[in-house]
Amino acid sequence: MYDYYLGGTTNFAADREAAGQAIAVFPSARAAARANRAFMHRSTRLLAQQGIGQFLDIGTGIPTSPNLHEVAQGINPQARVLYTDNDPIVLAHAQALLLSSPEGRTAYLQADVTDPAAILTSPELERTIDLRVPVTLSLIALLHFVPDDHDAYRIVNQLKEALAPGSALVISHGTPDFGPADAARITQVYAAAGTEVRMRTREQIKHFFDGWDLLDPGVRPTHRWRPEGTEAEITDTQVSAYAGVALKR
Repeated sequence: MYDYYLGGTTNFAADREAAGQAIAVFPSARAAARANRAFMHRSTRLLAQQGIGQFLDIGTGIPTSPNLHEVAQGINPQARVLYTDNDPIVLAHAQALLLSSPEGRTAYLQADVTDPAAILTSPELERTIDLRVPVTLSLIALLHFVPDDHDAYRIVNQLKEALAPGSALVISHGTPDFGPADAARITQVYAAAGTEVRMRTREQIKHFFDGWDLLDPGVRPTHRWRPEGTEAEITDTQVSAYAGVALKR
């Protein structure tokens, strides 16, 4: 569905039907997806420019170029990226994620965020990421698909604890703050498609960053997090998501 929102071609009839239903109740779904993708690009560039050369992207989704490794390796050709997703369809298209720069490395792991230990102890991670030095943990538009609050915070804390000082946490997350009725309707559409969604408030999303230092401007609507002036003007209600980046002390 996300690939369809972004105008990609790697989607299926069931995806398009479900996405169409979501757009019917949330007409700005495409604009929200584009704003979310642009936030990923901006935050990845920033962290690569600040010298973080490793990226763990959980909940990758269907590849839609430019992908995270293309952005990171455009800044630092030696950047190392591990993509993770639980969808076997993503695995089928993972080859598009493995076109690393010659100097760097990209790899793909099929795993589920609800089992962080399996990710952290996987051979793929061991071959790609050195947890003794800073890593960017990217959880883009993922945690609203972990509906239980206790599980969501447990998962994030377990991942955070495994990372070295100087690491970064990047999160974007859907919210009901700007349009509670729209959020309720889109939650119902996803539930009908077999996917449970839990939208969270700004304070609940901010809680994921506890103990780390939020970069300015803090947790903000995705299109307002360090905007570069390259996007069409959209409203907070159209985006209905927050984003933030924090560093480990």
